[in-house]
Amino acid sequence: MFAAPIRGLLSRRSPLELWGGVECTVNRVGDRSFDQIARTGHMWRLDDLDRFAELGIRTLRFPLLWEHVQPERESEADWRGFDLALERLRELGIRPIVGLLHHGFGPRWVDVCAAEFSEQFARYARAVAERYPWIDAYTPINEPLTTARFSGLYGHWHPHARDDATFARLFITQISAISGAMRAIRRVTPGADLVQTEDLGKVASTPALESQRDFENERRWLTWDALCGRVNPGHACWSYLAEAAGDANRILERLADEPCEAGVIGINHYITSERYLDERVERYALDEIGGNGREVYADVAQVNVESVERAGLRGLLRESWERYRLPIAITECHIGCTREEQMRWLCEVWSDASDARDAGADVRAVTSWALLGSYDWNSLVTRESDHYESGAFDARGAVPRPTALAAMLHGLASDGRYEHPVLATPGWWHRGKAGAARGPSILIAASDGSMGAEAAAACESRGLAYVLLDHDAIDIHSSDSAVCALDAHRPWSVVCTTSYAGALAEECARRAITLATCDEHALDVHTLLDQLIDSDCTIASISPLNGVIV
Repeated sequence: MFAAPIRGLLSRRSPLELWGGVECTVNRVGDRSFDQIARTGHMWRLDDLDRFAELGIRTLRFPLLWEHVQPERESEADWRGFDLALERLRELGIRPIVGLLHHGFGPRWVDVCAAEFSEQFARYARAVAERYPWIDAYTPINEPLTTARFSGLYGHWHPHARDDATFARLFITQISAISGAMRAIRRVTPGADLVQTEDLGKVASTPALESQRDFENERRWLTWDALCGRVNPGHACWSYLAEAAGDANRILERLADEPCEAGVIGINHYITSERYLDERVERYALDEIGGNGREVYADVAQVNVESVERAGLRGLLRESWERYRLPIAITECHIGCTREEQMRWLCEVWSDASDARDAGADVRAVTSWALLGSYDWNSLVTRESDHYESGAFDARGAVPRPTALAAMLHGLASDGRYEHPVLATPGWWHRGKAGAARGPSILIAASDGSMGAEAAAACESRGLAYVLLDHDAIDIHSSDSAVCALDAHRPWSVVCTTSYAGALAEECARRAITLATCDEHALDVHTLLDQLIDSDCTIASISPLNGVIV
């Protein structure tokens, strides 16, 4: 069913595709491993794949992680769950891009620092290919540069090193493992494509830190440069890697002679991917301060620095196309925020990808990442605090519940476009804290003054246009008053700060306007607004917690 490689299947003249993926990190902190698909429950729910298919997704980044197949050295590889899942994907017509490691270094019995790591990983990759020879697209190791930084340079994850030598060796080892894995896979499936993912941003700085800025702006390309065989003595990072990694650099020399070029450049871009370096550390929090061994400086997200203009995804796509002239996909699109901001981020990424295509770049797809949400990425998964960010589904209940993103993804997959009133206002990263909301409004019928003010403040902070009416301006028990208010303001949804909305509820139901009621015992107003947006966007009804949505 999936015999043709991605490069042949997708045409630049075809519509922009919607791909999907589940957050599947397995990272280790000390002696503790954090497993995302176990925490979201995806590991035990085969019918999640049907949920993804209903969105219109036909390509899925699928985790077939080494840690899950053979967690113990002496144990037999356990393929049972993967056999079922991959067969179901074939039945659904969904093409898997199979990932073998995702921010981890394999089972506990494997030593990433050992000389045999690449060979062991290649054996696992070949075993996957032999069992599933029809799979023709792989991401053997997700974000090798990012994983090397977090594990070898910043000390966040195992092996918790903070030095250039460990970083360089971890990076080069992963690059060698990717190359070896693809050779092993292609002995079984000659047409298998490499979809190589990496976080991509850009660094700005004060004049005093221009040298560090320039270095980091060269380093960000290392994953793709190395696999394309470009990291040689003429490369801007060659001397750094040669000094830090020693003999390991010979691996890069071999890749220069025998490159393992990606079939698709997979760009993972987040709102915090673009960074700003500033030596004026007194202006910043302690956890934002670091350095390079020579200079001490703060490293912060550019989006929080008003004086800096970000390149943005559109600019990064242009740079990537000009550098590689290879097919590109945005392989992770997610923002941890309120529902409308998640929708605005997806809208912007889709628009930027479409504009880049129109300008001549070969951009193939946008991937809705973390379809089932993710845990504890607010701390880079360094502690287990149950901080959950939902995605297209909220997986905290017994059955994953579709959010407004699910409806938006369905629209993009079907028509390449989606409309909703919340998209009239730009995301917070554009408008600033004082930005005015635009577009159709939410009507707040405030029989309780304090709750009405709280709801209005929440809308203000989230860029949601609203109209606040007190009990003198609207009588929720009068049909005439309800009709007059709805005719005058034409809201797309209504919040009533009482548990019984009377005639207002009846009139909203007649007009198919979503209405939420809340009182002092209701869930917090931000959760209520999220559910209000979800209910307005999705066909399936939302079971309320304390508030009531009709």
